[in-house]
Amino acid sequence: AMKVAILGAAHQHVDYALAEVEHREELELVAASEPDAALRERFLGGVEVPLYDTAQELLAAHDVDVALVAGIYSERARASIAALNAGAHVLADKPLCTTLDQLDKIRTVADRAQRHVSIVFEKRFYPATLALRRLLADGVLGRIAMIASTGPHKLGQSARPAWFMDPATYGGIAGDLPIHDIDLVLDLVAGQSGLAALHGSVSAFVGNARPQDHPGFDDHVSLLIRVGEVPATIEANWLAPEAAEVHGHYRMRITGEKGTAELDWAYHRLTVTTHDRPTWEEPLGPAPRPAQYFFDALLAGREPEVTTAASLQATEVALKAQRSAEAGGAPLGF
Repeated sequence: AMKVAILGAAHQHVDYALAEVEHREELELVAASEPDAALRERFLGGVEVPLYDTAQELLAAHDVDVALVAGIYSERARASIAALNAGAHVLADKPLCTTLDQLDKIRTVADRAQRHVSIVFEKRFYPATLALRRLLADGVLGRIAMIASTGPHKLGQSARPAWFMDPATYGGIAGDLPIHDIDLVLDLVAGQSGLAALHGSVSAFVGNARPQDHPGFDDHVSLLIRVGEVPATIEANWLAPEAAEVHGHYRMRITGEKGTAELDWAYHRLTVTTHDRPTWEEPLGPAPRPAQYFFDALLAGREPEVTTAASLQATEVALKAQRSAEAGGAPLGF
């Protein structure tokens, strides 16, 4: 069996690994680590495997093929590097890390270890996104001219642990919330160019609309990316109304030379209009499990669709967006 371990459990996304172990006889969950007792009880309470305080202790005691990294954000780089040095592939919840220095170390170790580092960018595999890819491949929208996305999230501050509200352990909003859409912009534009990756620039601004509730914690971000010749605007926030029926009304608009497509991920819709066809709602297929792509690839002996290069580049752009915001919006190249 392929041996799986959980390194850090600070988010419900530990379920990414648990769901795959449950669905596949080829996988075995061998151990988990999380130093915080409250987090351990909350996210690993029903897991019947040896539990450790640190990733290093776990990796010293077990052979591990795949490590799911989902701990406190600022600790994820250390866990990822330990896993790579132990010969394990890394499947990571976002964000992979919180600083560019951490990212450089992960890149170096992953290259030396020749192991995959893949962030679970589940928006890639939502039915609306898969349908959009079919439209783009069929030329329905023509070449992409520009992209705009919005990502409001409920903060639910009373249920957030102290580490989440602390920039020293959280990192920053620009490095966290926009990264799914950053990845999609990079991937969609690279796909139409036929290149694995493109270069560009990013500029970002952050702010705190509710300082009385969380001083020092930025709760909204707006950024502009240029990927090749395509500009994209991405805004994300922790200001979604707490009374809303969805956690976040996530949307993206793709404007092409022949038409426009609007993804409404919260309500599972893809609405399309072209120059020669009035608005229609594109049929959607079933949703795969978030981490299914990763284990499908590993078990077939191929590289996961969310590649190491893609995971590292999306993280670089997000962290440079955070650095841009800290410098007053100065554009940074990637």
